[in-house]
Amino acid sequence: MNREKIILVFILLSSFLFGSAQNLDLDLAKSINPRNPNSSYWKITSGSAYFVSPAVPVSLLVTGLIKNDKELKRKSYEMFGAIFLELAISETMKITINRQRPAEEYPGEIFPYSNASGKSFPSGHTSLAFASAASLSIQFKKWYVTLPAYAWAATVGYSRIYLGVHYPTDVLAGAAVGIGSAYLAHWLNHKLFGAKKNH
Repeated sequence: MNREKIILVFILLSSFLFGSAQNLDLDLAKSINPRNPNSSYWKITSGSAYFVSPAVPVSLLVTGLIKNDKELKRKSYEMFGAIFLELAISETMKITINRQRPAEEYPGEIFPYSNASGKSFPSGHTSLAFASAASLSIQFKKWYVTLPAYAWAATVGYSRIYLGVHYPTDVLAGAAVGIGSAYLAHWLNHKLFGAKKNH
């Protein structure tokens, strides 16, 4: 097979796979998103990312200052670092990829709870929640911290699809960005400040 045929087959196969993935993404979003997503529970869960995520490192910092505990203060700085990295990475990706929200791309098929503006990929709420969950799990390696933290982050991600403002792939990418940011912050903390690794 000559080079032109190989390129043609590659283009056709890529188009088919991308189209199938996009259809699967939309179908899954439609199966989760109801026609009238007016649930107070899912709205509160969704919004909790922007309250819980900063509240945890602030609480650690305040406790560390009151008790003069250097380790708690270091943990709070690392969590703040994870959140900062997550925001920088997710916003850069949103601008670069420039994906429309599902209701804008498929009006009449996806029903948002409000007229959400901004770009869709990745989900910022989800990346923030997972950055917090992963950072907590790195700092406090106990199942009773890790399990609730990740369960909460997962419900934040689900809420974004349920409320009609994100595709499932936006949420998966957000989770990856959040977790990656937490581990990057942990690595940088170790490299720059010689902090003891927790794993």
